[in-house]
Amino acid sequence: MEISISDRAAKRIHQIREEQNVPRDAFLKIGVVSGGCSGLTYDLDFAKDLQPQENDKTFEINDLKIIVDMRSFLYLAGTELDYTDGLEGQGFHFNNPNASRTCSCGESFSI
Repeated sequence: MEISISDRAAKRIHQIREEQNVPRDAFLKIGVVSGGCSGLTYDLDFAKDLQPQENDKTFEINDLKIIVDMRSFLYLAGTELDYTDGLEGQGFHFNNPNASRTCSCGESFSI
């Protein structure tokens, strides 16, 4: 199972990349780090000079080069990254089928 990115999220990521003058060949790094009220939180950033390591997972989705370290991938397999800008809030949302519990703000989760 890979990670998927909705068309809305891909469009917003491309806009951010343009606004921040991030090179088109830079990886979008998706990860999981300790923190948040549920124990784990998502990390999303451009990695301009990052080179994939031996165990990293790399994908190309919607013209985006994605890199995920193996530890994070174990938590994220099957996850969809989405973006909303409606009345309920604006931002990226991870629809993670592996999460057994999430906090009320959706920023952190546990397995």
